[in-house]
Amino acid sequence: MATKKVTFNIEGMHCGACATGIQMISEGMDGVVKAFVDYDKKSGEIEFDPEKLKIETLFAEIKKLGYTATEASS
Repeated sequence: MATKKVTFNIEGMHCGACATGIQMISEGMDGVVKAFVDYDKKSGEIEFDPEKLKIETLFAEIKKLGYTATEASS
């Protein structure tokens, strides 16, 4: 399994619990190897199997929680 790592920006977080919620949802998605969300930096990083998960699907789930996620430019 070849994994991919993506760093993304998150808008709309107001506290550490916001980051925890996003991280928990991300970690529970099929294909995710690991996820980390940093409230202070307003960003996250995910390692996933691109055969099982598209990054757009993750961003759509984050949007359902009321936040906006966009891929960080490298």
